[in-house]
Amino acid sequence: MGKILIADDEPHLRRILISNLKQEHHEVVEAAGVNDARGALAEHTFDAVITDQKMGDGEGLDVLAAAREADPTLSVVFLTAFATIELAVESMRRGAFDFITKPFVPEVLLASATRAMEHTRLVRENSRLRDTLVRLEGSSEITGRSVAIRQLREKIARVAPTNATVLITGETGTGKELVARAIHRNSLRAGKPLVAVNCAAFTETLLESELFGHERGAFTGADRAREGVFEAAHEGTLFLDEAAEMSLPAQAKLLRVLTDGLVTRLGSTKPRHTDVRLLVATNGDLKRRVQEGRFREDLYYRLAVVPLTVPALRDHREDIPELCAHFLAQAVRELKTQPRRISAEAIQTLLSYDFPGNIRELRNLVERACILSAVEEITPENFPVSTPRSANGLVARSSAELTADQLAEMIPETHNLRDFLASLEKAVIQRALKITDGAQAEVARRLGMSRSDLSYKLGKHRIKDTAG
Repeated sequence: MGKILIADDEPHLRRILISNLKQEHHEVVEAAGVNDARGALAEHTFDAVITDQKMGDGEGLDVLAAAREADPTLSVVFLTAFATIELAVESMRRGAFDFITKPFVPEVLLASATRAMEHTRLVRENSRLRDTLVRLEGSSEITGRSVAIRQLREKIARVAPTNATVLITGETGTGKELVARAIHRNSLRAGKPLVAVNCAAFTETLLESELFGHERGAFTGADRAREGVFEAAHEGTLFLDEAAEMSLPAQAKLLRVLTDGLVTRLGSTKPRHTDVRLLVATNGDLKRRVQEGRFREDLYYRLAVVPLTVPALRDHREDIPELCAHFLAQAVRELKTQPRRISAEAIQTLLSYDFPGNIRELRNLVERACILSAVEEITPENFPVSTPRSANGLVARSSAELTADQLAEMIPETHNLRDFLASLEKAVIQRALKITDGAQAEVARRLGMSRSDLSYKLGKHRIKDTAG
């Protein structure tokens, strides 16, 4: 089924055409001439146009021109009793889809109309995909040609045009915010604001104020009314980073907003309507937090409508050379230094490294090397990373794997594994606290966990003296 414009100045012929097309359940709009056709094209979106060539106020070529101007994807079929080779060639040259002479066979006309509508659909679909891919491929932020990155781009292209809530997961430094920005940039809300909030950067009260806003006097220091990010992102996109760090009360309020679309500022009883597309990111395991009672199960399922995982850099190492070239060009441009190149040996060094900090760490390494290198070529010495190798020159397993093997050999066969792992976890945290003089933020960074995870484990293991 489709919507078709019939342009012909013969009422009897229009009735025949309309009757045939409606039998196939197509919607038909009729125009008695060129001017009527122009008005219909301006008012409606069609899937095909069938036009006579000779009409009282113009020609079918005029209808074709108007159709191409209104919608370049629209397929136009010519129907004429004055068939000439010159007219057929000229109409096709200008973009007509088909050319049928009168008197016509109804089955032939219906088949042509069906093909025309299918052609319009395919052209429109290809145009949408091409535009999406151009925007995504043209992004200097999501770089790489590996299967993992291509699949990530494809998922972004599929989910971006929808209003679905997306849960973006991945390790620290993988580029979750870049993914969120790519989704917004390719969404129907691209012309509206994208507002980002790091949930881990606020205390419980301040986070609620940041999200939902507050009235004057709602809490100490609230000397004036302030809108929250839900209001600021109205009709746009709200990106909540590190959403796992939200307190249970904040989670409950967020769930209410997602349920009814109403936001109530702190200190107010007046709800405000918001229309926001929500993107959420976390490097934590929300399912595990749900099991531990630290994250609401009902909120989890509202957030994880479309789960999207950003791969760790070690899982797409083949992109490292291209990423290096991108970050190097960026650093040279921003730092205004002389052009640099990275040696093959230096690239090999980076390929042998596991990158616990992922793409963010790679970018920092390249930028630092660009600043500190005194010569044009950046060598392995400019990348102070640990890449242990075996005696025959092959890359050895990571130190984490070696330690695990050694520990496995040390555990008695009848040992209580749960008690051992708990003791080991406690010892590792205590050691990190001692090394960092009790700096919990640094401990969390070194151990690859969030601040709230560390706080939870400190309580779990009853570690009181954070300095050792």
